[in-house]
Amino acid sequence: MESISDFVQYLVSSLSVGGLYALMALGLVIVYGISQLINFAYGELIMVAGYGLLIFGRSWLPWLIVAVMSILCAIIFALGMDQIAFKPVRNASPTTMLITSFAVSTLLQNIALLFISPRPRAPRLPSIFVKSVEVVGIRVKIVDVIALAVSIVALIALQIFLRKSIVGLSLRAAADDFTMTRLVGVNANKVIATAFAISGLLAGIVALFWIGRIGQVLPTVGFQPVLIAFIASVVGGLSSIKGAVLGGYILGFLTIGLQTWLPQDVNAYRDAIMFAIVIVMLLVRPEGLIRPAFSRETR
Repeated sequence: MESISDFVQYLVSSLSVGGLYALMALGLVIVYGISQLINFAYGELIMVAGYGLLIFGRSWLPWLIVAVMSILCAIIFALGMDQIAFKPVRNASPTTMLITSFAVSTLLQNIALLFISPRPRAPRLPSIFVKSVEVVGIRVKIVDVIALAVSIVALIALQIFLRKSIVGLSLRAAADDFTMTRLVGVNANKVIATAFAISGLLAGIVALFWIGRIGQVLPTVGFQPVLIAFIASVVGGLSSIKGAVLGGYILGFLTIGLQTWLPQDVNAYRDAIMFAIVIVMLLVRPEGLIRPAFSRETR
């Protein structure tokens, strides 16, 4: 029974973490598919939402309202990034946009360092982030179950939005052929702004559970999530939404598996081992596990 319990805990934790990784990877892929921008300032959207939890959490507002307001902050900052930083260089080379994303990331981190605090701060969090529940003799963390459910609902809702709504269809068409999409009358600025807004929404959702897992927020809290999101999207296929989801779950199972079964004296090298496995996967399939269904235009 103990082995079954361990396996269920591993499965729930892996799916929970993998779901968060998948959402983060989607946040990168949606923007990349339209503007060819790998937005490394994406991690700072998680930081913004985390500080939203810290600042709004000091009020009398219920935590759910605080969470919604924090997610809205991430969306607003994502739209601000697009309008202030990326729109002026939209027609520049991918290298220029990549450097711009690093500049935005550094700027936001330094603003947090100067005006909030360089030290880790603990936001107000509900008790579900530390409680566990036992079902049929199997104990799992409540937050893992909630994170799993929220990530699945978010992925399904996003898929329905992309397939059923006019704006979602415009996003998919723009990801396939942005120039042709503009020629048939689709508003390019609206499509790109929508992509950044979705990216901010996903970052805000991830921030709730990422900050909840580590229990603190600091200026560099978004570095690890954006690195994992990038690796997951490359593993799954940087031009594929399905690939981003698949890559996220693969990294989730790898992360929890290595953390669970590696010997204690080797556990410090967990990240190095995971990256080595990822490198081997990319050597076998450099274009990612899922190839794009189209040949991307040169622009």
